[in-house]
Amino acid sequence: MEWPEELVKLFDDPLLEGVRPKAPAPTANDRMQQKLAEVNDWIVKNGKEPQKDGDLKEKLMYASLTALKEKGLWT
Repeated sequence: MEWPEELVKLFDDPLLEGVRPKAPAPTANDRMQQKLAEVNDWIVKNGKEPQKDGDLKEKLMYASLTALKEKGLWT
């Protein structure tokens, strides 16, 4: 998105230093991609799929993996 020149000049004012438009909220697709990456990283690091009887982090990864499998995003 291209900002109008007036706004660009306004945001360059020293009084507004650090003030910027709010970043857009992550979409459901963004969150799903993040979960895919987290589960994949966990598997690479641990050499196995997470199990439901592991520590808290493993249980969370197991829940994420189960949800991804139910949605057909993990085989």
